[in-house]
Amino acid sequence: MKMRMLALALAIAACAAPAGAHDYKAQGLLIDHPWARATPQGTTVGAGYLTVRNRGKTADRLLSAATPVAGKVEIHQMTVKDGVMTMRPVEGGIPIAPGKSVELKPGGYHLMLMDLKAPLKAGENVPGSVVFEKAGKVDVEFVVEPIGAKEPSGHSR
Repeated sequence: MKMRMLALALAIAACAAPAGAHDYKAQGLLIDHPWARATPQGTTVGAGYLTVRNRGKTADRLLSAATPVAGKVEIHQMTVKDGVMTMRPVEGGIPIAPGKSVELKPGGYHLMLMDLKAPLKAGENVPGSVVFEKAGKVDVEFVVEPIGAKEPSGHSR
């Protein structure tokens, strides 16, 4: 009986807290696993990523972001057309319709961390915030993944 109880308790604990997962909620929005890539020594720019799921009944818009480790953060979009990569700031933010998600990921929308005060190191957590038109400011932590990571560890798409 004790072994069954222990096995049940371990199974419940494993399901309740997946390793490395973190998310934030604000007025119908779910901000899922903010992360950033580590940066080499001497680099003054980095990138942050996250997914925003709108589980509410009204549209919202991601307007801006900030972190004390960077002098400035801009929302950017990377595109490739005819083999040419371009990266531009997103004017007016990113709309998030009810029932829809917006993914900031390598090769698409992302948060451009500019004027880094120090390199981002794999394994550290970086404080930050994201600001929405309706939900307002939400404080988050970006988990720093290794240089070249394509997604956060423990999260397959």
